[in-house]
Amino acid sequence: MRKITIIISAFSLLISSHSFSKTIIGKARIIDGDTIYIKNNKIRLHGIDAPETKQKCKIDHQDWFCGKQSTTELKNIIDDQSVECIVNDIDIYDRYVAICSTNKTNLNQWMVKNGWAIAYRYYSTDYIVEEKYARDNKLGIWKSEFLKPYQYRKSNKN
Repeated sequence: MRKITIIISAFSLLISSHSFSKTIIGKARIIDGDTIYIKNNKIRLHGIDAPETKQKCKIDHQDWFCGKQSTTELKNIIDDQSVECIVNDIDIYDRYVAICSTNKTNLNQWMVKNGWAIAYRYYSTDYIVEEKYARDNKLGIWKSEFLKPYQYRKSNKN
């Protein structure tokens, strides 16, 4: 019985370690500040949450389209270069969740450190240091008043 348990455990470990060992490489089509497509693969950037495309933030009581700006910043850093995404999960919307990079720049980390996304603490603690840096230096959305993207989504459900 013990031998069977060990074999089943080893098999389960083997399956789980290979279930998300996928790398996707190619030109990216940017959907918003935390979602891209490479070929037919929809990819959510792991551990970050960027403002929604229609989301507005406020600077000195004036609205600005921080969601559109977040998307633009991701487009600019990628700059038509090839993107490599290492998949670590699949979310409830059947998107790949991945850490993506281009030219040795971790895009997830860059978006948070430059203030165009927040660390998505509900799913990960990976980018908390970068978020603090952006907040302390009033970079990106941190120069404004804003709802955290998940709060914005919740308050704008149809």
